Amino acid sequence: MISAQDWADARRVWDYHQMGHTPRPCSVAIGLGSHDLGVADTAVSLYKRGMAPLLLFTGATSPTTRERMPRGEAIHYKERALELGVPSTAILVEPRARNTGENIRFSRELLEKEGAEVASMLLISKPYEERRAYATARKLWPAVEVVSASAPMTLDEYVDSIGDARLVIDMLVGALQRLMIYPEQGFMISQSVPPDVLDAYERLCEAGFTSRLLATDAPSS
Repeated sequence: MISAQDWADARRVWDYHQMGHTPRPCSVAIGLGSHDLGVADTAVSLYKRGMAPLLLFTGATSPTTRERMPRGEAIHYKERALELGVPSTAILVEPRARNTGENIRFSRELLEKEGAEVASMLLISKPYEERRAYATARKLWPAVEVVSASAPMTLDEYVDSIGDARLVIDMLVGALQRLMIYPEQGFMISQSVPPDVLDAYERLCEAGFTSRLLATDAPSS
């Protein structure tokens, strides 16, 4: 049973995870691999709006994507973009990354190899991963301006798309924990967490939404 307080706390955490950036033209749009083809759809939409001349999809597979995306997340994203009319000449694929840090590092290496001049990037992720992706990119590629983007969805819409409300709240809680502990491990920049968001996080943990939490001494993913 998910209480009214749980939902209110989840919405507060959801809102915090989103950066609220307005998309603007950038050197490249980078789609971070995941189970969610909506990331590719969002990248294509931004490309067609003239927000980036080049799409880069990054991601290998994970336990949650191996069956759905057997050829790798980035490959499936590229196939989706081609279906939606993006020319292959406007798409790069980075197929090795298995976590957010590798997404950024390997994308940077590929763009440098291709001779692309990158002053800014549209960094496209799942809606609740915007802030984590931003913080990671700012740590690993500080010279490049980062504009966060994701599919424009409410929490309710995202829950409907996943079909498991408890899992979504667990993911929100886990993502926030990483934002708090990863800066100390050198994996992302530190960002302040407003007191009301921290209170919501603590209540959700107490309510049992903890399946995606890491042990505090766990290595980065």
